[in-house]
Amino acid sequence: MTRYRPIRLMSVGIFTPIFLVSLSVILPAQTVNIQGMIKARSGPTVTVQTSDSMKVVVLLTDATEVGQIQGLLKARRKEMSMAALIPGLEVQVEGAYDSQNQLVAKLVKFQGNDLERAQSIQAGLHETQEQAQQNTEKLEKQNAELKAQTESLKHQQEQLTTQQEKIAANKASIDAAVARFGQLDDYYILDEVTVYFENGEVALDAKDNDKLQKLAEKAKTVEAYNIQVIGYASSTGSIALNQKLSEDRADSVTNFLMQKGHIPLTNLLAPGAMGESRQVGDDKTAEGEAQNRRVVVRTLQNKGIAGLQAGH
Repeated sequence: MTRYRPIRLMSVGIFTPIFLVSLSVILPAQTVNIQGMIKARSGPTVTVQTSDSMKVVVLLTDATEVGQIQGLLKARRKEMSMAALIPGLEVQVEGAYDSQNQLVAKLVKFQGNDLERAQSIQAGLHETQEQAQQNTEKLEKQNAELKAQTESLKHQQEQLTTQQEKIAANKASIDAAVARFGQLDDYYILDEVTVYFENGEVALDAKDNDKLQKLAEKAKTVEAYNIQVIGYASSTGSIALNQKLSEDRADSVTNFLMQKGHIPLTNLLAPGAMGESRQVGDDKTAEGEAQNRRVVVRTLQNKGIAGLQAGH
């Protein structure tokens, strides 16, 4: 008998851990029931926020059942697709936690009116998102237009600055021309054009463009030519006003000769303004007044220069 005792003791020692391991394998996981609203869904995982503000990650599997509770007594359950599990839906989840602390769902059920409510929420969110997208696009378009306007204003300001610089340079050239030609008072008049203006008007009429253009082209064929522009006005109105009108009319013609006729400033004598002096018509008649509202343009050549050319 003594020799068999160790064998029995060894059998007991081996049986005990095997029995414990077997118990740990066959013990089922604890079933958990939660209730709350689906806040988010990403693939097979659903985030449910319970009434105590706790967020539970629920894992959906192929074995998960989804049902809609129906009937007055809520005793019937209609099998539904997992696609019905959308954010905003109140659900009851039955399942067990896995090793990653995810609640593996065995059953997910909800009431019919809860699904309708969640679908309405989703529709409203979609509409709100579309409206927000439209507002964003509209704002971006307005920003782009504002940026374009800003760039345009900047460009216009640069052009204005450039134009002002050109005006200053032109004035300096005219002043230099006045100083240079002030001593040359003996010219030949090679060509002459008279431009007439309406009462009180200073803008150049388009009908006069052609004859001024021809004068400018012809003047360019003359060696060392100069162009003289003198403005006049009728005696109607004040002397100061008529003086200003004659100046503005002369400036209009001068600007045309520079811009359209391409006459350099070095070939232009300073525009003259004679006001209401040197009337050529009777200001007591409409016809006479029209004759006095004029600008006389002449192509000149200094007699000294002409004499040098004749000597050659």
